[in-house]
Amino acid sequence: MQQDKADIFIMTNAKYFPAEKVYLIKDKIMARDDSGVMVISSIEFKDPMTFLIISVLLGSLGVDRFMLGDVGLGILKLLTLGGCGIWTVIDWFLIQKKTREINFNAIMTRL
Repeated sequence: MQQDKADIFIMTNAKYFPAEKVYLIKDKIMARDDSGVMVISSIEFKDPMTFLIISVLLGSLGVDRFMLGDVGLGILKLLTLGGCGIWTVIDWFLIQKKTREINFNAIMTRL
């Protein structure tokens, strides 16, 4: 039964995590009892695509970094207007990976 629950969770939420670490999440879920599965199903994950859109639209103001919890980097991006635009463009390529890592860390601390 745990195998089925783990597979269902992975199938519905795989886009929120780094692809190379999905197996670690599956192993942790299978090691937990039903209460552990209930705990992780209550976690609200950050959507990487949403953060990419926010980064494209408001990245030069640092809004994407503020939303991820990187307040220091958000202030720095705000004061430099995204590093004169260079840092903003770099973040367009890195923000989805950063969002997936944050989701992965959130689930690993709860399991």
